[in-house]
Amino acid sequence: MLAFAELASETSFMLSRIQFATNISFHILFPTINIALCWFLVFFKFKYNRTGDESWLRVYRFWTRIFALTFALGVVSGITMSFQFGTNWPGYMETVGNIAGPLLGYEVMTAFFLEASFLSIMLFGMNKVSNRVHTIATLLVAFGTTLSAFWILALDSWMQTPAGFEMRDGVAYVTSWYEVIFNPSMPYRLGHKLLASGLTAAFLIAGISAYRLLKGDEKRSVKQALKVSTLVAAVLIPVQIFVGDLHGLNTFKHQPAKVAAMEGVWDTSTNVPLLLFALPDEENRTNHFEIKVPNLASLILTHDTDGEIRGLNEFKNEHPPVAPVFFSFRIMIGVGLMMLFIAFVGCFYFMRKQQYPSWLLKGFVGMTFSGWVATLAGWYVTEIGRQPYLVTGVLRTHDAATTLPADNIAMSLTMYVVLYLFLLAAYIRTLFVMANRAVKLEAQDLSITDMQNDSFDAEPIKGGA
Repeated sequence: MLAFAELASETSFMLSRIQFATNISFHILFPTINIALCWFLVFFKFKYNRTGDESWLRVYRFWTRIFALTFALGVVSGITMSFQFGTNWPGYMETVGNIAGPLLGYEVMTAFFLEASFLSIMLFGMNKVSNRVHTIATLLVAFGTTLSAFWILALDSWMQTPAGFEMRDGVAYVTSWYEVIFNPSMPYRLGHKLLASGLTAAFLIAGISAYRLLKGDEKRSVKQALKVSTLVAAVLIPVQIFVGDLHGLNTFKHQPAKVAAMEGVWDTSTNVPLLLFALPDEENRTNHFEIKVPNLASLILTHDTDGEIRGLNEFKNEHPPVAPVFFSFRIMIGVGLMMLFIAFVGCFYFMRKQQYPSWLLKGFVGMTFSGWVATLAGWYVTEIGRQPYLVTGVLRTHDAATTLPADNIAMSLTMYVVLYLFLLAAYIRTLFVMANRAVKLEAQDLSITDMQNDSFDAEPIKGGA
């Protein structure tokens, strides 16, 4: 009987983890786009204000509609996620609610209210308020999305590297809000996330714009969107690599078990090779089929080929599951390198004022949602890499889980999965429907001004090679 109760409890625990992972995986897709997409809108609007070029206004209007759709899905999925703190993870708020509650409240009061207050002006006020007020509204919505990311990442970073608190009778109390918010990993995690958002939005814009060009939409506004997004991606990727290295060094200092799982290092040693590929075997505490570069892991993490990296065996049962962290990290890096390649190739054609070949445009279309893949992979490295703790060194994940029956959780999980798959498919389809509609409608309404604007390009960018 006791064994059955333990099995039921473990089943509820695993289902709760899967359900929260499902919710956060779906939710994070949309803020990842919108945090940076709104800053693209600010740029497009400023360009229109400065030049009076109607093509910039066309770009702004098209991507504002996509921003609104993305914002709506982000809000809805965020609400359902917050419910689970009470239903699936009651021990979380009971233990660290004095810290998590205010940070989540700050996000709502400062960021979400700011976004919601000015979003209506941004979406519907272009012909109802002055151009200056409308531009300011767009700017404030962009600031609100970034402020929202600041508070959420302050909380998540605190869970990774907690500081500024003390425990009294099993409950966390704040001793310094400054140390809570600006905990050791927060600046690196925030920078890494904002850059990831910039890349996600850049490739979304590039992919949809390339799709429109392949469909024969030769207007200057489409080409402008593709050029801007390609240049932004080409600039941000090297910066992301640099910030990612700083973030990795910070993680190596504060969460060495996570880094050991990322690198597949079992025994503490020096001259550690970088594993390009391997099959981690957690049961036998080893790797199979290793493809490695000698000394490179030590060089990257310690800036010394003789540098020492602590192995997983040193942490016993206090380390995360290895395979998910190991492979997620390589997926993130692999997708990042693909982004680097196609962005640099796109810039090469742009700088030489050559036509984009059809294979490159198809490549951009194929990379439309590459930012999502890299973001999710990086998020899994971060969150799974924190296990077995929900708050590192403070609260174990198992201790915060619900006692709800597994059947109840399984039912709600199934509903979430079905609904989210439907919404995700509908969202992606809607983006391309909107692109097709823009091609057809704007082809019919192409004005003399647009045709004159098209003549500004020395060579039009076409879908063919």
